[in-house]
Parts: sequence; structure tokens; C-alpha cells
Amino acid sequence: MDYALAGKIALVTGASGGIGGSTARAYAREGATVAVAYRDNVDAAKQLAEELGGFPVHYLLEEPESAFGEVADRCGGVDVLVTSAVKPGAKRGPGTPFESLPADAYAGFLDDNLTGTLRTVQLALPSMRQRGWGRIVLVSSRVVDGGKPGREIYGAAKAGLHGFASSLSWDVGRDGVLVNVVCPGMVEGTAGLPPDAVAGECARTPTGRLSTAEDVAEAVLWLGSGANRNVTGQALTVAGGR
Repeated sequence: MDYALAGKIALVTGASGGIGGSTARAYAREGATVAVAYRDNVDAAKQLAEELGGFPVHYLLEEPESAFGEVADRCGGVDVLVTSAVKPGAKRGPGTPFESLPADAYAGFLDDNLTGTLRTVQLALPSMRQRGWGRIVLVSSRVVDGGKPGREIYGAAKAGLHGFASSLSWDVGRDGVLVNVVCPGMVEGTAGLPPDAVAGECARTPTGRLSTAEDVAEAVLWLGSGANRNVTGQALTVAGGR
């Protein structure tokens, strides 16, 4: 399959994570120059960028402007944006009722993760519109549809991406920009997953296994490439049929 990515500039946020790293590798494999966005782990970002022939970019959800300044200085702008960065927080513990959460327990999380992602997309769009071509893939979560105890605020932030993408597609589609969402389920190899949770999830999944980070990355790659010619405003779940 021709993904039509040779010579394109792809910015992947959250590239130090399993899905982000696999996605960065997938884009590099198809000929894109990858800006490997990192928050804290500069050494890992430099190592990955060197492996892929790309370059590291310092990226903060709460202040994404500097990352785009770096990309603009090197390449003039981005053709593909993949947002997989998440700033942790706002997880409700067992025995703590939702109504007991103070506003500052979730307002900051929503601002960093949802508002920060929206601002990141705003910064990516000018160069895409100018070039008459662009692809945006927002990494969400199956939590939006399936729910998970204690993850109400996380679910709210990720659900916001779905409404955002479906409406933004009307604004950018005629400029050649397609925007979609990918929703991974539980991913194989995630740190801290207890064996019984993995076994239970596999038993409830039609394919009988968890998705790998590579499975998710391939879905992101297709949606965020020239092989995707007219799919926009959609959310694709990658969870083995769940």
C-alpha cells in the first residue's frame, strides 16, 4: 500500500509511550520525517529520533507553542499531527465517591489534556491549510464507550476529542485536511496490568487477545496518511472487536 508520506513532516506527541513510539516508527518506515515530541525524557526522544532519522521536539500539553516553533524552524510546518500525549492525573480511587472530588481535581486535568490538545491542533492547521493537505489523528480511548471505574474525568477529556473531530472536519475538509480519532482498548504490555485483568479482557474480546501498540499504530498510520483519501470526522476503535 502506498501511504503517500514520502517527504511529509509528521509530529507525534507522546512518542515516549508504547503507542506513540510505535506510531513514530510506522511513519518513519513509510518515508515521513518524524518530529519525536517529548515532555521529560530527552535522552529517549533523542535516541528514537536518531533511530528514525527524525528529530526530537520538546512538547508540553499546557504550552505547545514551543514545539511548533521548533518544527517551523526546521521544516516550515507539519503535514501530519498525531496526538497521543496525556498528562496524568484525575483518577478517582476506590471508595471515593465522585461527588467528593474538588473542582481543582479535574479542572486542571481537563484544561491540560482536552484544551491542550485543541490548542495543539490550532497550531498545526495553518501550515496544513497553506499546503492544501493535512492529516490529524487524535488518540482517544475505548473508555469513552465502555467506561472504567474511577476514570470519569479521563473519559470526559477523551470523549471531548470525538465531538471536536466531527465538528472540526466541517471547517477543514475543503482545505484538504482530514481529522479522525483512534480509540485503543487495553494494550498488551502496558505496565502494571495484573494478569487476571488481562485474562478477563481477552476472554471478553472476539479475537481473544489484546491489541498491541503496533496494531494501534497501523490504524493511526492509515488514517493519518495519503492512503486515507476521504475518511474524516470518525472514531475508530482498535480493541479486537470490543
